[in-house]
Amino acid sequence: MLRATLKSLLSRKLRLVLSGLAVVLGVMFVSGAFVLTDTMGRSFDSLFASVFEDTDVQVTQKPKVDGQDMGPSQASNIPAATLDKLKNVPGVAKVVGEANADGARVIGKNGKVVTTFGPPRLGENWVGTSDLMQLREGRGPQADDEIVVNATTAKAAGVKVGDDVGVLTLQPGKKVFKLVGIVGYSGDRDSLGGSLEVFFTTPVAQELMLGEKDVYSSIKVTAAPGVSHDQLRADVAAALGGESGQAGGFQVKTGKQLQDETTKDFREGLSFFNNVLIGFAGVALFVGTFLILNTFSIIVAQRTRELALMRALGGSRGQTLGSVIIEAVAIGLIASVLGLAAGVGVGVLLAWVFGNVSGVALASVGVPAAAVISAFVVGLLVTVVAAVLPALRASRIPPIAALQEVATPDRPLTKLTVSGALIGAAGGTMLGLGLAGQGDNTLWLILGGVLISFIGVALLTPLLARPVVALLGRLFSWSVPGKLGRLNSGRNPRRTAITAAALMVGLALITGVNVILASAKQSLSSQAATQVTVDLIISGDGDDNGPAKFDPAVMDAAAKLPGVASTASEYWDFGQLEGGGGTGISATSDMAAYAGMFKMTPTEGTLNWTGPNQAVVDTENAQKRGLKLGSTMTIQFSRGAPHTVTVVGLYKRSDVMGGTIVSGDVVKDFRSPQPSWGYIRVTEGTAVADIQRQVDQLLVDNPEVSVANRAEFVDAQSAQFDQLLTMIQILLALAILIAVLGIVNTLALSVLERTRELGLLRAIGMRRAQTMRMVTVEAVVISTFGALLGLAVGTGLGAAVVRALKDDGFSKMAFPWTQMATYLLLAALVGVLAAILPSIRASRVNVLQAIAHD
Repeated sequence: MLRATLKSLLSRKLRLVLSGLAVVLGVMFVSGAFVLTDTMGRSFDSLFASVFEDTDVQVTQKPKVDGQDMGPSQASNIPAATLDKLKNVPGVAKVVGEANADGARVIGKNGKVVTTFGPPRLGENWVGTSDLMQLREGRGPQADDEIVVNATTAKAAGVKVGDDVGVLTLQPGKKVFKLVGIVGYSGDRDSLGGSLEVFFTTPVAQELMLGEKDVYSSIKVTAAPGVSHDQLRADVAAALGGESGQAGGFQVKTGKQLQDETTKDFREGLSFFNNVLIGFAGVALFVGTFLILNTFSIIVAQRTRELALMRALGGSRGQTLGSVIIEAVAIGLIASVLGLAAGVGVGVLLAWVFGNVSGVALASVGVPAAAVISAFVVGLLVTVVAAVLPALRASRIPPIAALQEVATPDRPLTKLTVSGALIGAAGGTMLGLGLAGQGDNTLWLILGGVLISFIGVALLTPLLARPVVALLGRLFSWSVPGKLGRLNSGRNPRRTAITAAALMVGLALITGVNVILASAKQSLSSQAATQVTVDLIISGDGDDNGPAKFDPAVMDAAAKLPGVASTASEYWDFGQLEGGGGTGISATSDMAAYAGMFKMTPTEGTLNWTGPNQAVVDTENAQKRGLKLGSTMTIQFSRGAPHTVTVVGLYKRSDVMGGTIVSGDVVKDFRSPQPSWGYIRVTEGTAVADIQRQVDQLLVDNPEVSVANRAEFVDAQSAQFDQLLTMIQILLALAILIAVLGIVNTLALSVLERTRELGLLRAIGMRRAQTMRMVTVEAVVISTFGALLGLAVGTGLGAAVVRALKDDGFSKMAFPWTQMATYLLLAALVGVLAAILPSIRASRVNVLQAIAHD
């Protein structure tokens, strides 16, 4: 029986290739993700080891604001007196004060700010060269108007030694410096992990990056000969008034500790990225399951007489079951090996691309155990699970079937329909609970609900297949090949349904995301039109440290322009609420003008400042925190002492406005005392475009931001949704490709199954072109049916999510009709392409041999 199974498998190489290809692609995605993250993880391990290799012990001040969900914690400044104190600690050979912070943005020769894809843009004080960093050109900065940059920054900005270079820092206004040197790093590196670095003299770095003189962001302590790093850490901590590692308000850590903590944080982020990739790979494998299930179902149907003959010759049900499972295992093993090899190649390629973009030196290529294990577990599991039902069906074939025709009658759809309805209802219930926020595992409820709903819809699809396919096929019934293609696509509703369901999954996810994003864009436009009275908005793209900043002098000049009715500046920083975590806090100097621009409705008190250290809070947050008119709350910002502010007004939360807003006098203790947004209203009868051009001229020294009218601002925000949609479409393209392979596979096996039928059609006069058109119509009908299912299911899922988020700013429901129509047309085109090879094969059938085919 084993030899017969293997011979049967080898005799049908086409189905082996097509079935295995779906698994190969899915396994490639999974193993490629593990290879990519492993390579990048080891690359950054090496990077962080070199960054901290000359650090024995580092002292930092505990951040004033911690637990931020929107960016890294900002360490507090250390007084220069601490530096002098540490010089006298026994076992200390050298003490160096470091004044550095993320936020030094170099303006390139083209007038634009040099950006990165994640790495920081550091502003630091020059402390000389070391084994890690050496000068490649020029010298270190000596005067306060001189800087040094690393080679990556110089290349990206297009500057050289002797050039005047503009730099934006955490303090207002563009500063111009003379570039006097360019540095590189050990190993002939231009940067450390793609970081852009600017080195100032120590006083300038302190003032521009730390906001005050005679302070440092960290202190690097070097051990004397014979003193271990752990011992030095303990001695330094004791000198600062605390136990080892925690000295009062200081954090004392060895270089090894810093390396381990930084590596751990990075690997956690890398793990999230890996999980996202595996999630999309899971979608592809889920779709692949439909393909394999359909393939084995067709094969079992085609081999009914063969399997029955085996039973008649003495084969048991277990042996019949085992023969199909062995075939699945063989396909799974071969696909796993090929998928693993392809995954290694893809992972290395993506790591190379990432390394070139980020500037990180790649570690040697390795294949982690997780990639190998997951490749074989996933490959075998998917194929075997998909083959179980066909295998059980094969084991139930009676020996008497050997004397019957191969064609088997359709089974009733009652059980399948009832099962689909129950499973679909369970999936819908889970999805509803997840979207409603019920339970502790909301995300898993949503994901599980979507998965189970897809299975339910797939089980219900055969019930819809025959009537929907018949209706679609009438579009092509104007010719005999068209009529035959329509009839062929509906003759086996189960087969048609499974093939269409594979396409349905990927398209449903894309459509669902499309509906959500279209509703978000429509809601944003509606909110801007009904809840905002601003004519012009100054803003820019931000980074991990928050939104882009600009010089506050711009708003002062804009307020004086003829035709400007009012202006308001919005500052932003992380703030630590007493008894709570870190959160984003806005500040404005003119609360009355600000409130009018966003139609804020007061419920108690006033929306106007009457003195310093004041705040207004929306009613929902006030209720959560137990605040009322006249209450006080303590807020710690990135710098300075905590501020105790008084609540002078409560307002109704809206789609565009909510949270805590504080008076402008506290801005001096923000990380950067510069506005993030500027709002301008023009007088009636004044052309907005004229004021926009004048404001644009005021921003010439602030290239990180731009001025836009309300419609342009909304379009710019909506463009981010389009980028997200494009990324999701790319990641789901693999699932769509597998679905297309499913159509090709189904048609190819169907052509083989209908060999005698095709021979008879050719014998009675059907030409080759007509045969090809018949198969093409069948493919187009199936792919269009799958697309309609995907559009319907995706629209329903997207609408459910939008409905659940109505209290979170989704005020409008919108359907992307143009994109949906495009998807439908592309599905029809996919059907045409998928039919090319099967139709050619059908047209080349030898008439006499086909008629004699058994």
